[in-house]
Amino acid sequence: MKLQVKVKPNTKQQRIIEEENGSLTVYLKSPPIDGKANAELIQILAKKYNVPKSCVTIESGLSSKIKRVAIAL
Repeated sequence: MKLQVKVKPNTKQQRIIEEENGSLTVYLKSPPIDGKANAELIQILAKKYNVPKSCVTIESGLSSKIKRVAIAL
């Protein structure tokens, strides 16, 4: 499964919002420094889809707010 994810780092509360177009907006507590926000994104998506973290891959947009994520189900 491939998803388009819009990331909002440095928020007070972690949450996921599913948009009408099928993409996700993910609010993360971590700052976008040293890959901390990306690591938190992988963790929260693995938890949401009930898969190990190794099944979640950021394919593009590592340093962007809009990312393409692949999840192996």
